[in-house]
Amino acid sequence: MDYIQFGSTGLKVSRLAFGMSFIEQTDETKALTAVEAAIDRGINFFDCANVYAPYDDRSLGPGRSERILAKAIKGKRDRLVITTKVDEPVGPGPNDSGLSRYHILREVEHSLSRLDTDHIDLYLAHHPDPATPLEETVTTFDHLVKAGKIRYYGFCNFKAWQATRALWVADRSWLEPAVCLQAPYNLIDRRLEEEVFGLVRDQGLAFMAYSPLARGLLTGVYSPDEPPPGDRLWGSKWKHRFEKQLQGRPGLILAAIREIAAEQGKTPAQVALAWVLARPEVTVAILGCDDTSQLDENLGALGWNLSEDQLDRLNRLSEPAKQTRIYD
Repeated sequence: MDYIQFGSTGLKVSRLAFGMSFIEQTDETKALTAVEAAIDRGINFFDCANVYAPYDDRSLGPGRSERILAKAIKGKRDRLVITTKVDEPVGPGPNDSGLSRYHILREVEHSLSRLDTDHIDLYLAHHPDPATPLEETVTTFDHLVKAGKIRYYGFCNFKAWQATRALWVADRSWLEPAVCLQAPYNLIDRRLEEEVFGLVRDQGLAFMAYSPLARGLLTGVYSPDEPPPGDRLWGSKWKHRFEKQLQGRPGLILAAIREIAAEQGKTPAQVALAWVLARPEVTVAILGCDDTSQLDENLGALGWNLSEDQLDRLNRLSEPAKQTRIYD
């Protein structure tokens, strides 16, 4: 396993993080096996959220992925880096979402309990909250760091200007600053390069790329004749959008990925992941593995490099000005 310094912090994490959102489509036994396999293979970074997989059985409430992660890491907690998130709705009440001091302080206790730990290594604001002043959010994260309940904090799905303003709030008031940003990044969606990557470089932030395989589109498993299934995870919206995109530029990108995979003796997923990891701004790519075989395939993205010619081919085909964002 390759390890890297997490932005400007002294923390070291595996280049590939294990994303716990996959639990939405699998059972607990399978999930536990996959997490344990990831630890055995050297992954020390696990990305979770308080809302991942709350819908399989509503009587369980939020936090199913946190509970499963707690079981899988029992006895191993001290050598792992755990991320979870706050913001998304966890109930129908008026204070059951957002980044207010009230909601953050309540939900961090819930997450700590479900994870069966006394601290969260990296606590992320899942989305911006326009209803709450950034000053309130940043001072609350600062309080949690000083109280020892979290080690670091960061922002997920924030635009560059929103993260910049939050960093300015912290700097102005001598508060603990955010240390990372998390956002979708892959060969189909590169538009954050325009501003976010500049901020990452300037401020020495870590960057966590989620959906590096574009929700599975870049695995090479799907084609215009065999789009993703219309199950609950994908839904008819994603199925229709992928069918359309595979006929256009993403289809050309996927064809190039397949060609390069054949040249390198790798799989399309390994090529797509290697391209993400080749970006100097990317600290970690977050995997979404359903089982051990997918995990092992994704780990095959490490330990080798795309050639300059191969990088150039992929960069030219996928340049941001020619893309359509698939997450809107």
